[in-house]
Amino acid sequence: VVTWGSSHFGGDSSAVAQHLTEGVVQVCGTNTACAALMIDGSVVTWGDDAAGGDSSGVALLLRDIISVTGSGGAFAAIRQNGCVLTWGDDAEGGDSSEVAALLTEGVVHICGIEQAFAAIKADGSVVTWGQQNMAGDSSAVASLLTEGVVAIC
Repeated sequence: VVTWGSSHFGGDSSAVAQHLTEGVVQVCGTNTACAALMIDGSVVTWGDDAAGGDSSGVALLLRDIISVTGSGGAFAAIRQNGCVLTWGDDAEGGDSSEVAALLTEGVVHICGIEQAFAAIKADGSVVTWGQQNMAGDSSAVASLLTEGVVAIC
């Protein structure tokens, strides 16, 4: 991976460059941080710490990852067992504790928008979290999201 641009927006990956020379299978970003999914299922992050560039809080759990998605200020990763890990700005989806019980298994896809995430589970249900007024609260349509959903975003 080669990066350039403002260090305030993830353009400087020099602190993790030695980890980005080979084995990168996916790169995604928030507004100011980046994450690289490695072939071994680990994740390397850089950029603005508060927006997901610092993944040290979940580092021990960031293994067996199959997908990483960014919102405006947070990341969500799916592990091979279908559980979800989140980090970054709590208000932009980095804190998924309110729906954590729904994210322990079966997640197959996550879509990130500016300040929230939506996850599709294997049973076709959808779980949302993040800024409530930015699609993090789907309670108004919850009855329509319990089964049969095949795509989001």
